[in-house]
Amino acid sequence: MAEVQLVETSLRDGNQCLWAALGIDTARTLTIAPVMDRVGFKAIDFTTSTHMGVAVRYKKEDPWERIRLMAEATPNTPLQFMSTGFRFIAWETASPEFMALAFRVLARNGIRRFCLADPMNDADSNIACARMVKQGGGEYVIVALVYTLSPIHDDAHYVERARKLAACPDIDALYIKDPGGLLSPNRARTLIPAIRAVIGDKPLELHSHCTIGLAELAYLDAVDYGVSALQCASGAAADGTSNPLSERVVANLRALGHTVAVDDEALAEVNRYFTRLAEAEGLPAGKPQPFDANYQHHQLPGGMVGTMRRHLAEARLSHLEGAVIEELGRVRQELGWPIVMTPFAQMTLTQAVMNVTGRERYAVIPDEVIRYALGRFGKPNMPIDPAVMDRIESLPRTRELRAEPPMPPLPELRRRIGRDLSDEEFLLRAVMPAGQVDAMRAAPPAARHYDPTLKPVISLLRKLAARRDLNYVCLEKAGFKLELRREPQAENPSVTS
Repeated sequence: MAEVQLVETSLRDGNQCLWAALGIDTARTLTIAPVMDRVGFKAIDFTTSTHMGVAVRYKKEDPWERIRLMAEATPNTPLQFMSTGFRFIAWETASPEFMALAFRVLARNGIRRFCLADPMNDADSNIACARMVKQGGGEYVIVALVYTLSPIHDDAHYVERARKLAACPDIDALYIKDPGGLLSPNRARTLIPAIRAVIGDKPLELHSHCTIGLAELAYLDAVDYGVSALQCASGAAADGTSNPLSERVVANLRALGHTVAVDDEALAEVNRYFTRLAEAEGLPAGKPQPFDANYQHHQLPGGMVGTMRRHLAEARLSHLEGAVIEELGRVRQELGWPIVMTPFAQMTLTQAVMNVTGRERYAVIPDEVIRYALGRFGKPNMPIDPAVMDRIESLPRTRELRAEPPMPPLPELRRRIGRDLSDEEFLLRAVMPAGQVDAMRAAPPAARHYDPTLKPVISLLRKLAARRDLNYVCLEKAGFKLELRREPQAENPSVTS
């Protein structure tokens, strides 16, 4: 029987999978932080550069401040930042010195655990990033072996990379990252022991999604094969296309004789909080999913399936869904079997739609697919189909993109953007539109507390205040009285309590 730890994923992956990364803000994060810190999680999967961009763009909140405040509120639990290759917020490839600065500033603001998930499973790229993280003050580096199904992603593919990663002294642990929820118990039986055999005493974690109902079964078997930590979400932020439900995973592990040393009362409170939050804000709650064998063909993340259907419906092309999914498999093979995760999921789907709706296949090729073919996102796992590569090479746009200058050196970037900026503001302005950063800085300070039970009352008050036929409203209960009185000819009601 094994002792198993949990990594909590609601604030990052659950929020991204089920709530388009928009369900969490600073107040909603800080409110549950002290409880999360009591549970005994190995780590909290907290943010990515994408989530930091969302904080600026949509919430008008300072993502650096959010990291600092959360780190202060969770002194016993490391916060995790996930990095997908050499990129920070923008899709464009960043220079090594820019990434080194980003890792250094993240560590300085309170990120202690860095997760490196190269979408190509490029071991050399992960090792270079791990070295930067440790040199920049990062405490713990865990590197992903990104799982997928294809003719080339066999056990040997993962063993080769796991052996090389485990030999790097800057890497503290490895984990199997299964973004599509494709890892079956049968495959886990061979894959996990094979990886475990070549990584020595370095810990191995497992991260999967409930998209087709396999993740939880794989989790329960994985601990028998040497996985020491499982990554789970909580309450309404779990299940569906998100990660397995933490309370249910703990209960099942214990029923099978394993030990999970968490504070059950605090874990239950975390689960209740995310469920109440979803109910108050009208956010979808994850639900257990049935098995869908067809999903293994296209492997699109759940949120992207919905996006594809919406776009096809808007173009009155819903009848082409089957053709697009079939084409997606062909495109993926022709492009050298990229793993269907960001940014390759978006690239392959866009190309498949264009191939199905265009006058001929590859009549139009998006810039990001061209950049992929040029190696801007790393070397493809397999050579691109020669006919497709010839088509790409013949495009005038390819010549333009090949001539794109790399990211300027940091001193030059600072001269362009502002020499006197803090590192935090400089990093945001280097990769985001200036107007979005300006709007964030001009916005009022982010709230620090959120109570989902107050949402119905606040909504009611707003509706009442908007009515022009009411001049007086009173809400009263024991020890509390709230009056809203509209003064004659006043634009806004006054509030007394």
